[in-house]
Amino acid sequence: MERPLRLAIAGLGTVGTGVIKMIQNNGALIEARTGRKVTISAVSARSRDKDRGVNLAKYAWEDDPVALAKREDVDVFVELMGGSDGPAKAATEAAIAAGKDVVTANKALLALHGQELAEAAEDKNLVLRFEAAVAGGIPIIKSLTEGLAGNQITRVMGVMNGTCNYILTRMENAGLTYEEAFAEADGLGYLEADPQLDVGGIDAGHKLALLSSIAFGTKVDFDGMRLEGIGAVTIEDINRAADLGFKIKLLGVARMTGRGLEQRMSPCLVPASSPLGQLEGGTNMVVVEGDHVGQIVLRGAGAGEGPTASAVLSDICDIARGIRVATFGQPAKTLKAAPPASAASAACYYIRMTLTDKPGALAKIATVLGDNGISIDRMRQYDHPDEAAPVLIVTHKAAQPALQEALAALPQTGVLMSPPVALRIEDV
Repeated sequence: MERPLRLAIAGLGTVGTGVIKMIQNNGALIEARTGRKVTISAVSARSRDKDRGVNLAKYAWEDDPVALAKREDVDVFVELMGGSDGPAKAATEAAIAAGKDVVTANKALLALHGQELAEAAEDKNLVLRFEAAVAGGIPIIKSLTEGLAGNQITRVMGVMNGTCNYILTRMENAGLTYEEAFAEADGLGYLEADPQLDVGGIDAGHKLALLSSIAFGTKVDFDGMRLEGIGAVTIEDINRAADLGFKIKLLGVARMTGRGLEQRMSPCLVPASSPLGQLEGGTNMVVVEGDHVGQIVLRGAGAGEGPTASAVLSDICDIARGIRVATFGQPAKTLKAAPPASAASAACYYIRMTLTDKPGALAKIATVLGDNGISIDRMRQYDHPDEAAPVLIVTHKAAQPALQEALAALPQTGVLMSPPVALRIEDV
């Protein structure tokens, strides 16, 4: 009988305690499915005395996660501390140097240091697994590296931050302002300590950068990501989009183009009838398109104790089975550095404006758009009690540079009462 697979777990927050619960409760099931017993040798966290709702008495304790990573009675170092640098990075590096496989849920660490960590692990024939780092319980990493390995991936997109999706859903369903929905999410404990990680698109951008690397065989390039959060989305935008048959989502999209790797995380309009349009609350969804498989849609819980711990255990179970997969689906040293696309691919756009209610105002707007090669598909003007006339325009497909030039020129018409708002309409 093969000896047990011995774990060290650094970080005993929601996910860490969830992993311990799964091993304690489902140990026999895990052994039956992998053919190997999985045990915990030692743990580490900031506070030893905190009541975490799990029995830690039979595990050794290390105050220093680096010392934990180096223990001789450990085969797999499970990093659940978080953070792109500091203890998480130091302990992960120490584990690899000591010959340990690593399982992590740390998207920020991998988005910023994934290439060097992957090369270090693969040089020592170790695995670095991170299913839990992207979209919680959704098995998107395994899907890309294994299930879709024979496909040329053409596009990856998705809603990968449950907090943002919760805020946008509450704005729509309850008629809340952004500020009201944000405060509600904060009260429920959904926001990161730095809320900008969520609402600024940074958290979801980290995840998309990792998926891009696997999908297109490129080095992780978070710095090449175009990021735009949801802070400028108003209840008016949500209602107007609904009038046109769309929903607004913080949508990540990655594709390889002739101009380079396009990676963007921004609020977009998607058809209300599409799977992404029907996604509500804190749920995540990732859509992958391949040249032979077509479109694959994966939907599930994007965070929380159970779903994220489940993803951590999936990586541990693979290691117990002896499955060894390169970190990003192919040897890290073969990954190419792709130049960032200078602009997003052409798309239709939703443009919201408030005009002065004077003759010729719309004509001036149409002239500016036309001068920049942007044609109007649909236009809608709403009733208004004063001189502020709300106007919506949906364009035909337009190049992003042309749109930016038009948006910069529109205030010079003298008919705008506030800056225009433009949101991309994603073809899904």
